[in-house]
Amino acid sequence: MGWNISHRPDSDDMCRSASSIHNLGQHIAHVLPGRDWRRIKALFARRSGDPFTVSTRDAGDMARILTAAAQHPKMPADWARDAQQLADSARNAANTRSAWTWR
Repeated sequence: MGWNISHRPDSDDMCRSASSIHNLGQHIAHVLPGRDWRRIKALFARRSGDPFTVSTRDAGDMARILTAAAQHPKMPADWARDAQQLADSARNAANTRSAWTWR
């Protein structure tokens, strides 16, 4: 199972395996303050593969948090790239005032 994540700025949807998203979440959890992690952890701890959407407002907030995680000095470079791609996708959804879709 995998995720097709909408609003990737430079191409079609971003595609990642469920295990890759889960592992990225573990790296992000280690570099963020607890309050920021709580805002985004639902992206990484899905109990099912059912599609979901994130509101425009929440996508903008998540973009800020994901960018902070990507830029953290303790974030490994390969995971930082994935976190930044998610941040860019969320920011693009917020900027276009549309829901950020994971399917």
